[in-house]
Amino acid sequence: MTRPDTPLLDRVAGPADLKGLSDRALSQLADELRSEVISTVSETGGHLGSSLGVVELTVAIHAVFNTPMDKLIWDVGHQCYGHKILTGRRDRIRTLRQKDGLSGFTKRAESEFDPFGAAHSSTSISAALGFAVGRDMGQPTGDAIAVIGDGAISAGMAYEALNNAGAEGRRLFVILNDNEMSIAPPVGAMSQYLSRLYANEPLARMRSLAEGFEDALPGPVREGAKRARQLVTGASGQGTLFEELGFEYIGPIDGHDMSQLLPVLRAARARATGPVLIHACTVKGKGYAPAESSADKYHGVAKFDVATGAQAKSKPAAPAYTAVFGDALTEAAARDPKVVAITAAMPSGTGVDRMAKRFPNRVFDAGIAEQHAVTFAAGLAASGLRPFAAIYSTFLQRGYDQVVHDVALQGLPVRFAIDRAGLVGADGPTHAGAFDIGYLGALPGMTLMAAADEAELVHMVATAAAFDDGPIAFRYPRGNGTGVEMPERGEVLEIGKGRVVREGSDLALVSYGAHLAEALAAAEALEAEGISVTVADARFAKPLDEELLMQLARHHRGLVTLEQGAAGGFGAFVMQALARRGAFDRGLAVRNICLPDRYIDQASPAEMYADAGMSAADIAATLREIAGQGQGRVLPFSVTG
Repeated sequence: MTRPDTPLLDRVAGPADLKGLSDRALSQLADELRSEVISTVSETGGHLGSSLGVVELTVAIHAVFNTPMDKLIWDVGHQCYGHKILTGRRDRIRTLRQKDGLSGFTKRAESEFDPFGAAHSSTSISAALGFAVGRDMGQPTGDAIAVIGDGAISAGMAYEALNNAGAEGRRLFVILNDNEMSIAPPVGAMSQYLSRLYANEPLARMRSLAEGFEDALPGPVREGAKRARQLVTGASGQGTLFEELGFEYIGPIDGHDMSQLLPVLRAARARATGPVLIHACTVKGKGYAPAESSADKYHGVAKFDVATGAQAKSKPAAPAYTAVFGDALTEAAARDPKVVAITAAMPSGTGVDRMAKRFPNRVFDAGIAEQHAVTFAAGLAASGLRPFAAIYSTFLQRGYDQVVHDVALQGLPVRFAIDRAGLVGADGPTHAGAFDIGYLGALPGMTLMAAADEAELVHMVATAAAFDDGPIAFRYPRGNGTGVEMPERGEVLEIGKGRVVREGSDLALVSYGAHLAEALAAAEALEAEGISVTVADARFAKPLDEELLMQLARHHRGLVTLEQGAAGGFGAFVMQALARRGAFDRGLAVRNICLPDRYIDQASPAEMYADAGMSAADIAATLREIAGQGQGRVLPFSVTG
């Protein structure tokens, strides 16, 4: 593959090399950096559109500020590819999101230029304020700069941080990367003029100067400029919301025009005494036509052809779990007008966009606001509707207090569809759905299910839709199913009942969720060695099928639990249930196979599970270890017990 010609970028080993470049050279550097990002992501896949949208911001910030002494904090961090290239990681950038390679997000352990790791949104301002306080208390740190998008700044945590930062009054820089608004050429030209004025005026006069020039513009242009400002203004004619919170507000400026960015950043850095918010308007996917014209701006892409933008597409033999959920939910909604869906800024990621195409008035996107989304779902349930809250496992963590206080405590029948359960591959540990079994299973009245395959997921959607006795959750992984035969319609499962999928006589293996295929593979391998294994699909972690568990304990020498989650989840629930019923009194050999007590870096899901000791071979090894340890009389086992 032909790599782009990057003569200036080739001379940049780190941000210090930007200090001697002219403004014109910095503009050229931004062009070269954009080409390098496009070339890189075409080979690795990843978050392209967001990284392209901040290329000029990335160059300008590193040219004006003194990183890593000054702390540059990227909110979410998925736009940091250009930042990584400029901060000494260009030689590894084509390992992005791969095993033993660079993270797709900022990561403290990776570089001193990543002072704060992030892959969830809306944390940057809080962290930046922490650095600012540390500086003022004598810690060896300089200025703190938070770059946050218009979507991320809509979350409640961002406003909590803005309110606190404004009250503190400390020197702090927040750059609002607004890619929902573009500035028309006449307004862009006026913004250039304003940026030159900014370089010579105190920060406090910038807003009044901008408003004065807006008043002098022709009607249509004037209204466009005012509309741009009012998107971040509490009310027409008043100070901006940010000013009411205690920030000096500068903008809007064109975030792709270095002749605006550089003087504004220089002026802000030279004169700021308190918190400053710089409102920069950008275009997601900027500079790459296929991304700019795409509906999702190439937010997350597979490997692609740079010339055409065509993404490499695999041909899966089985449908994706997310698509299966979306279709099953749509069918449930077609049968029941009370079924509604909620997502937190992830309609396509969770599959509810499929329902939205057919029933647009019954699908609600709450934005990046999981806390609100959960309590909103609770309100819907309290009104008599049947809400499905479709939220990734790792994002549902952000709304846990609401799950406890607003849903579980009140016994409201919110259905939690938990996508991205288990290890997720290239996004790494920040997106691993490792903890939901434990944190939801601790709640009284919560019903928990996990789909062993795509057909089971269809049944669990139907089960959740029919369940009105309290909150219910079902988890399923990222990626494609196993290729099982799909039902025409989901069946309502009996609550708290598992199933035996393979009968054996020596050991029992109880799987919860999508590792069932590996469980069966391990049992098949041991059969050839003369070790007979019963394999059960628990289906439910709460309530447990205790009768099935006791049968397995009575009729086998040993019992192993298996789950795609952290310790303290399904295996712990099983052991507690067996202990209560005296199953260990005869010396039953028991093992739990779950995620280890550490975070697992990005790789393919198969490589990550191998790292976790959860491959079929690992499962077989655990079963083999306990094959001869059971004590007492072992009775023949059958499905009927």
